[in-house]
This record gives sequence, C-alpha cells and structure tokens, in this order.
Amino acid sequence: MKFDHVVHFTDSTPEDTVSFWKQQTLHAVVGGRHEKWGTRNALFYGRDSYIEWLAIENREIAERADHPLTKLLLHNGSGFGTLCFRTTSIEELNRRLIGSGFQTSGILDGSRLTAEGKLLEWKMLFINEEPSARLPNPFFIQWNETDTERYEGLKATGAITETQQEIAVSRCVFGVEDVEEMSDRWKVLLGGSLQLPNCLIEFRKLEGHKERLEEVHFENGTKRLAFEKGVYFLP
Repeated sequence: MKFDHVVHFTDSTPEDTVSFWKQQTLHAVVGGRHEKWGTRNALFYGRDSYIEWLAIENREIAERADHPLTKLLLHNGSGFGTLCFRTTSIEELNRRLIGSGFQTSGILDGSRLTAEGKLLEWKMLFINEEPSARLPNPFFIQWNETDTERYEGLKATGAITETQQEIAVSRCVFGVEDVEEMSDRWKVLLGGSLQLPNCLIEFRKLEGHKERLEEVHFENGTKRLAFEKGVYFLP
C-alpha cells in the first residue's frame, strides 16, 4: 500500500486554486468534473502522489449524491478533508478490513472527465461513518491503470513536468484527541505501519476544535504556507 493523495476541500473554483498555487511556483492544473457527485477539482502532482483541491460545483447534485467524500465536504466546509491510499488488490483489502471489524462501503466505482475530455476510472473503498468532529477514516483507491501508465499519461498532457518529478509529500500530521488509540487504528487500516513506502503518517495532540489533518509536509519543506484552512510546508 502507498499514499496516493490528500483531499483538501475548498470554497475556491479550480481555476482560482490553480492560479494561487502557480504563484507559489507549483504547477497545479484544473482536474475535471465528477458529474455524478456535483464536484470539480484542481490537482498538483508530485513524484508519486498528489494534492486534490475539491470544490462543490453543483450543490443540488452534491446533496443528492450520497457519496462519502461529498458528504464529508458538505459537512466539513473548506479545509483538509482526508487522505487516500492506493492498493493493487482492493478486493483483498476489503476482506481484510471486514475481518478486522470495520464496516465498509463495499467497492465503489469512480470516474471523472478530465479537462481534455478523457474519462478516468477507478475503484474506491470507504469505511462506513457519518461526518463528525472525529477524524475521518482514510479511504482507498485502485486505479484502472498501472502507476507507470497513469503517470506517462499525465506527462503527455502536461499535468506533470520534470520539476514535479523531484517533489513529493513526505509527511502528513493529524491532530487527534487520543494519539495512541488513533495510531493503533490506522496501523490496522494501513496494514501494520504508519511509515508507508512514500509517506509517514503522524498523530499529535489536538490543537484545534475537531480532529483533522493539520499539516502536509513536502520533502525538504521549510516554507510554511496556509491555504483555505490547511497548512503546507513547501520545498
């Protein structure tokens, strides 16, 4: 299992989000539409993971969607939402989580149209829960392409530049009420360790009013930047 992406909810349009991050010298791009969920996104791709800035496009559709991420966005408002981890065996992962006592969504199909009109498809797995002040569980994804195929396609569209291939998220820091309890829970979810091949998951005592992701650190990140109630440390 590997870290796949951060989901950061925003009130900004994808175009405005892209403009902001390009001013920070990060090559963000408009992603596309999730037409069944009423959302749009902007994206920044690094070496082997990415940031998704997710916004409501059509509130009426979003409120009818009954999709875990959309429900969390509507409840949460702007700010960090959750993390996604990728797997190549989502059916096996679903069986393992159920065997460990988790109630899951079952495997869901996902898709979106890119800005170029290409249909991207994937499978997702969520832990059943209602949005609250408690830390949302992560969710899991299996892409319908290999990592190599997906990234070659992103390079071909200009979504990933040579510079971006040297940039990566290395650490995600969460604020929680009970550090030990949450660490143990996520170790089960992630297969035994908070140190994944491409990212460290860290928990610390809650500083805010609700349990959430608080900081996203890039490799060699020393420049602190706040954006839509989320904090990044950029290289």
